[in-house]
Amino acid sequence: MSDWIERIREAEARAVALEERMGDPAIATQPAELAKLGKELASLRPLLEAGREYLSVLESIREANEMLADDDAEVQELARAELGELQPRVDPLEEAIRILLIPRDPADEKDAILEIRAGTGGDEAALFAADLFRMYSRYFEARHWKVEPISQSETDGGGLKEIIVSVSGEDVFGRLKYEKGVHRVQRVPSTESQGRIHTSTCTVAIMPEAEEVDVAIATADLKIDVFRSSGPGGQSVNTTDSAVRITHVPTGVVVICQDEKSQHKNKAKALKVLRSRLYEAQMEAANKERADQRRAQVGTGERSEKIRTYNFPQNRVTDHRAGLTLHKLDQVMEGSLQELLDGLFLWVAAEQEKSLGEGAGA
Repeated sequence: MSDWIERIREAEARAVALEERMGDPAIATQPAELAKLGKELASLRPLLEAGREYLSVLESIREANEMLADDDAEVQELARAELGELQPRVDPLEEAIRILLIPRDPADEKDAILEIRAGTGGDEAALFAADLFRMYSRYFEARHWKVEPISQSETDGGGLKEIIVSVSGEDVFGRLKYEKGVHRVQRVPSTESQGRIHTSTCTVAIMPEAEEVDVAIATADLKIDVFRSSGPGGQSVNTTDSAVRITHVPTGVVVICQDEKSQHKNKAKALKVLRSRLYEAQMEAANKERADQRRAQVGTGERSEKIRTYNFPQNRVTDHRAGLTLHKLDQVMEGSLQELLDGLFLWVAAEQEKSLGEGAGA
């Protein structure tokens, strides 16, 4: 707790320094620097607000405890009533501060590329991929994020072999980055006549959306092929060569986009995905920990690599990293993800606190 207070005080001091620097007449003539400072100050405000409220509550609790030692019975009763109101506020504030103290990745503020692919389980995996995309779409709508389709491949039964979308809004990558990995579903498929529960998987990948200034791609490094778009079952859905396949020759990364009727639009979307994949690769090369996370992100789609299980018969969803189980899968599948995500962020914060503690004790 003392470490928290110290870090809150550090954030307050940093905010004062930022405000002073933004008030410098010399900075007023540098719009880019002024915007950068303003962005950092805005990112500190949620922590400052929660921190000030937390410190105020702790001080009020201290004062109320002192009142309990008073000889006056009425004063003691007043103190007990005040403590009854103050103490329930401590845990929620501590949870909020734990999350706000998680070190921010520079990419957290970026928009994101979301990729969902059917893994083990055939048609049922493809149907679950479609369900996952619907779940995320509901969550995006609630946050007023914008979703732009990039590419998708459907099955005859209404499932999705793969879907790739761009998601834009406030702190998109920062809120979604821990969704990456294997998602496992346990349920009775509609085609199962014996009522047996089947287990299937989907893989989810989240990448920060890179801008042109983040990644320089030489035209000479690209191999671009065009072909006719195809739908479920491979049937042609376009009479012109509008689909685009881009191969980044130095890395071997391949991106295909065929959703648009315009070859130009498909090429632009494919380049967006390629740029984000290359940006992610650059970040991995610069940070070994991030590289380890990325290598484990999607895996092979095998059931044993799961990060989360969605058990429909028991209306249960479990995040295996955080050890968190909620018996409200029906609500989660309708996009009510916040409780699940908050629990995951609290786990991340606890792991980081543990790591800091081990480092201090070394």
